[in-house]
Amino acid sequence: MSLRKKYFTSPEVMIQATGNGGKIVAMSGKRNPYGKLGVIEEGAMADVLIYSKNPLEDVAVVADHENNLRVVVKDGKVYKNSL
Repeated sequence: MSLRKKYFTSPEVMIQATGNGGKIVAMSGKRNPYGKLGVIEEGAMADVLIYSKNPLEDVAVVADHENNLRVVVKDGKVYKNSL
């Protein structure tokens, strides 16, 4: 991650790490096993991660998940909540 920070902004690194993968899966059309991606709404597939700091300001927050990751929601189930 530190290498990417040298050449890209934190928002750009986040898009590379998360957004592009969802776009690629969506391109599979009818073979897409996940349904609707990229939105948080009823019927859509979404995982939610909440950090103690904004990763768009400094993506290094994501690398130190033990100290910064506060909430994990996957498939509608809360796996971690330390708020």
